[in-house]
Amino acid sequence: MLPDARDYATLVSAFRWAIPPRFNMGVAVTDAWAARAPDRPAILEAGADFSLKATTYGELSRRSNRLANVLRRLGVRPGERVAILLPQSADVVVAHAAVYKLGAVALPLAALFGVEALDYRLRDAGVGVVITNAAGVAKLAPVRTGLPGLAVLSVDGADGTALGLPEEMAKAAPDFAPVATGPDDPALMIYTSGTTGPPKGALHGHRVLLGHLPGVEFAHEFTPRPGDRFWTPADWAWAGGLLNALLPSLYFGVPVVARKAEKFDPEEAFALMARTGVRNAFVPPTALRLLRAVERPRQRFGFDLRSVASAGEALGAETFAWAREALGLTVNEIYGQTECNLVLGSCAAIGVSRPGAIGKPVPGHEAEVIRADGSLADVEEIGQIAIRRPNPVMFLSYWNQPEATATKFLGDWMLTGDQGVRDGEGYVRFLGRDDDVITSSGYRIGPGEIEDCLLRHPAVALAAVVGKPDPLRTEIVKAFIVARPGVRTGPDLVDELKSYVRTRLAAHEYPREIEFVASLPMTTTGKIIRRELRDRS
Repeated sequence: MLPDARDYATLVSAFRWAIPPRFNMGVAVTDAWAARAPDRPAILEAGADFSLKATTYGELSRRSNRLANVLRRLGVRPGERVAILLPQSADVVVAHAAVYKLGAVALPLAALFGVEALDYRLRDAGVGVVITNAAGVAKLAPVRTGLPGLAVLSVDGADGTALGLPEEMAKAAPDFAPVATGPDDPALMIYTSGTTGPPKGALHGHRVLLGHLPGVEFAHEFTPRPGDRFWTPADWAWAGGLLNALLPSLYFGVPVVARKAEKFDPEEAFALMARTGVRNAFVPPTALRLLRAVERPRQRFGFDLRSVASAGEALGAETFAWAREALGLTVNEIYGQTECNLVLGSCAAIGVSRPGAIGKPVPGHEAEVIRADGSLADVEEIGQIAIRRPNPVMFLSYWNQPEATATKFLGDWMLTGDQGVRDGEGYVRFLGRDDDVITSSGYRIGPGEIEDCLLRHPAVALAAVVGKPDPLRTEIVKAFIVARPGVRTGPDLVDELKSYVRTRLAAHEYPREIEFVASLPMTTTGKIIRRELRDRS
């Protein structure tokens, strides 16, 4: 955890990692608190009327022990993969903790995944058991024909094609001796979002939870503090939802609000935060931009947020400024990847915050902008964001892909594939994925700044910018725009938007082509899939 200091230089110089020789994530997020305060609320499930159903640490401990016994009876052994396909609920925590206690590997799957995405991950990971609900059982039906050995446990009970988890757990003992795992023993596998190619399984050890703690403390302004209560609209199957919010909060003893939602509704999100007493939120930039459509949210809903962190895409200066006005606080932007998450961040409480920047290295992490030869880039020189190993938050390897694992590193630098620049005060600005940076007439252009500029225009709801091949300029800037409701799109608005960017940024950065679309292709984690947009250009 962070030292007891409130200035960045001291936090960095005084921080030391203390990774124990034995550590189990399942024990840390359930049993450790159950032994001290079994009745302490852990998960608060919000119903349709925002009433809360509490699950205590004691209940999580007993239920996860029973499930661990069920899984062992089904033949799951340490190191084997167990998939979890569930919406936000206490069942998710029970499943994760049980898998970790067993020494197996949890594979979270997003509820929005289609059949092909599920089939790919289940096959690639060699999953033997899936824990899901009735909706998941139905979605898995076409997949199971090609995976005859796959066992399915449903939290909604047996239905002839799946074992009923409640029935199986009722027959299991409430006591379980957790496997004595070490910090480097495999515990969790999360597939990359696949923005630049087929998803790869990033395998993490139990230490990944400990590696996230200083970043969560930093971005949420020294949590845990009295009254803290977390919520995120992000699927808990995503590294952001699971490791930036859920598991660290439970480790700290901070209750987490769970909400089952088919899609993100801005009005409902504000109502939820107000009615359930949310004090700390992790909200991806795409969701924050959708929240901008709600007028006067503080006055209308009366929420009492203490901290908001955001990651997944560049936040942008426009959304940063809106949040200060509309939410009454500074959003702390953070940065990381599935392979090595939450390594750069902001903490407005101690003055580490800058519009358009993803922050500075979180205490305990060494993150830099480097050149192709591994040397450090100069101030304001474009390079690749990289993280130095060893690092407790860093992945162990890509699942069954040793060559891909090796090429992820340049010496001791883990290459992110993200372009960025560092300013004279140590702040890093994210420009885009290597493939996203546009080369036009000799200029290297990051899409984020142009997208942020377009978002300031009152006609624009969402924007994505890509490079389109051009025989004269190598590439030209092309923008895909989702207009706000009621806005008339056409040539006049195209000209207006081009001029808007040209006069505010630079003549070489304005979009020479603009296409209006109903929606943007996104991953389940809310990242724009610019590869698809480039293919359509």
